[in-house]
Amino acid sequence: MPFSLSRRIVAEALGSALLVAAVVGSGIMAQRLAGGNDALALLCNTVATGAALVVLISLFGPISGAHFNPVVSFVMWLNREQSAGDAVRYVTAQVGGGVCGSILAHLMFGLPAISLSKTERIGAGLWLAEAVATAGLLMTILIGRRVSPGNLSVLIGLYITSAYWFTASTSFANPAVTIARSLSDTFAGISPASIGWFIVAQICGAVAALVLCGGSLSHRRRLHGKTNRTTAIARAWLR
Repeated sequence: MPFSLSRRIVAEALGSALLVAAVVGSGIMAQRLAGGNDALALLCNTVATGAALVVLISLFGPISGAHFNPVVSFVMWLNREQSAGDAVRYVTAQVGGGVCGSILAHLMFGLPAISLSKTERIGAGLWLAEAVATAGLLMTILIGRRVSPGNLSVLIGLYITSAYWFTASTSFANPAVTIARSLSDTFAGISPASIGWFIVAQICGAVAALVLCGGSLSHRRRLHGKTNRTTAIARAWLR
């Protein structure tokens, strides 16, 4: 039985909050225990984030789809799997939940609730990395839910775990998480001045994933003769 919109919104907010709490909280813990070894701190941050994703997607996926990410909701709207109004509500819940998750992590570690990050992440290489990370995430979702839906949470968790290490940006790949991390002057932080281009890169990565998938992996509604927005974008791009 489908869940009500209000329950889905709560699931998105709660899931996003717990995801950001895992990212920021594990970053704080890792920084305190790693003794200045950034590689070790990043490894600890990576494992916690990947594991949290698997659990959260498994729990909330049946309720809301476990987007936890505005670009994922954007893609679901393009695929006509979600109305524009619901997508906006999801994004609002994701951003709000992410901010609450950052505050929660700070309070657990005895830090001020909000502390704007001073970590600048600026440069063409980082922006390209964010586009690549986001494109890979969206392709994992679009392809994975068709070929291996039962393993989707594991696929996403493993992809983000690896993308932490093979992308120069450490794979934010999520506008809501990016905004939330700008409120944390800790290991996982990003300065508010850096988030604009990160989000632009993430949107570009999402569009690239749609083009690369070419609409061929669209939702089952396509079987009923409805052309989805993904297909339309791919056709327009490839003309």
